[in-house]
Amino acid sequence: MSDRIPRLEMADLRPDLAAYLTPRVERLRYLGELFKCAGNAPGVILNFMHFTDALKDALPDRLTELGALTVASFMENRYERHQHERLSEKLGFPRTWIAQINQLDPVAASELNDVDKAAQIYALKALRTRGLDVRDEFDAFAQLVTPAEAMAFVMLIGRYVTHALAVNTLRLTPPVPSIFEDQP
Repeated sequence: MSDRIPRLEMADLRPDLAAYLTPRVERLRYLGELFKCAGNAPGVILNFMHFTDALKDALPDRLTELGALTVASFMENRYERHQHERLSEKLGFPRTWIAQINQLDPVAASELNDVDKAAQIYALKALRTRGLDVRDEFDAFAQLVTPAEAMAFVMLIGRYVTHALAVNTLRLTPPVPSIFEDQP
């Protein structure tokens, strides 16, 4: 874990950022280490979170969680993957669906519907190729959703790549365990 970035507590955060994060901290009962670090750039993290909120408003929960879990698994971002496994379960998605997304093999995933499969196929190809040569995969996905959802999903993939780069750079420890860690 990097110790070059000071870890800020709620009282140390810029007031507008602290006000934005207070409901989240009260609900989760902790201030995540990402926010403790990113609080050093308050305008950036606040706008990042507003972007996150806009993406959640633009997409159905199923696509949001599929995208978040796909990128987190691909980028080896356990910090975000564990949190989104828990959120997905809280939203009512079955563990089998979550596990199949984490396996990053949409063609073999029996729990994924056609939109899920097309979305994950596109996301994985975009991640592997840095968004180059994804026309066929994107078109296959975009014909199944609205243009607004297609574009929001593209932006969602980038949002979770950004999170993964920050967490992986700082080597942050996941604040919660995977839902699969309690499996025998």
